[in-house]
Amino acid sequence: MDVNGAVAEGFEPVREAFAANFALLGERGAAVAVYRDGHKVVDLWAGTRDVDGTAPWEPGTAQIVRSATKGVAAAALLLLHQRGELDLDAPVGAYWPEYKAAGKEHTLVRHLLAHRAGVPVLDRPLTPAEAADPDLGAAAVAAQAPVWAPGTDHGYHAQTYSWLTGELIRRITGRPVGDWIADEIAGPVGADLWLGLPESEHARVGRVGPVEAAEAVGGLKTRPKRAVAQAYADPDSLTRRAFAAITPLPDENDPAYRAAALPASNGIATAEGLARFYASLIGEVDGGRRLFTPETGELARAEQSAGPDRVLVVGTRFGLGPMLHGAASPLLSPGSFGHPGRGGALAFADPETGIAFGYVTNGFRKSVTADPRAQALVRAVRAALA
Repeated sequence: MDVNGAVAEGFEPVREAFAANFALLGERGAAVAVYRDGHKVVDLWAGTRDVDGTAPWEPGTAQIVRSATKGVAAAALLLLHQRGELDLDAPVGAYWPEYKAAGKEHTLVRHLLAHRAGVPVLDRPLTPAEAADPDLGAAAVAAQAPVWAPGTDHGYHAQTYSWLTGELIRRITGRPVGDWIADEIAGPVGADLWLGLPESEHARVGRVGPVEAAEAVGGLKTRPKRAVAQAYADPDSLTRRAFAAITPLPDENDPAYRAAALPASNGIATAEGLARFYASLIGEVDGGRRLFTPETGELARAEQSAGPDRVLVVGTRFGLGPMLHGAASPLLSPGSFGHPGRGGALAFADPETGIAFGYVTNGFRKSVTADPRAQALVRAVRAALA
């Protein structure tokens, strides 16, 4: 496999690990980018643009990144807090009165950000077309009764995070979430990432699809624990119901789905765009603006939820939106914050080392929070810093 792009001196282990992902882990097409102290030190791509095609991956090829989008949505709300437009300790209903229904009147904004809101499921799932309508999605979560008392526990809001975050942003700003992110995050930073793909960018985006995984690769077992497997197999479990809040599962290659703005699941980005975005959260970036003040950066990674996750059935850690380093989702170091995308993508920042990381792929595996290909690249970055 020919690996294209460049690495700065000292980051050669990342190139080696990236090439090994194609040789040993069944990678079809992917890219990885790393910034250090606001400067790009890794920018690599290889393979095919489409998981089922032959056209080569090119500079600027983008892919859907699934839940890695959640990190961008959380950053939008934290920016509104930074600007004095959002109180993290206010009830969600102060901004969105309809949300007070069904016992949710005491849900705080910080509960919503940290997966503590208690509404990871919908009693009546939405179809893909309904899910793409922000009014219908917002109405569904506003009417939903929580499955635990908000603020008392945590569980991954796999799909409902879209309408929780998107509607709160819309209520505060008066603007659709995708437009706000384009104008206030992607544009100022110079990051190639979209929530609601413009028609002008369709040609840059590859087709995604499932790829098979070996049982154990790169030191990480990809076969889930028995309790996790049982949770995904049980149609009545919170796990299955959370991921099935949109039923049937959307066609991620459908232009109509890609044009929708679902902050939990359908952002589209380049690896360089994700890395550049996270670099802007922890410092100045070449040619772009710093988004977070140091104080907001510390808020983002202040632990809000930790321990057994009622949806993912493993131990997870969340700050005010970002997922934090832990056994279920290893990042670079204990101070890292970011978000994986189910089956592949990963993006995060590590303030202590000045590292910002982005990885995208067109081949999704069954992993949820720790894809072996991404983890191999993270280990290589760690080795480069040693």
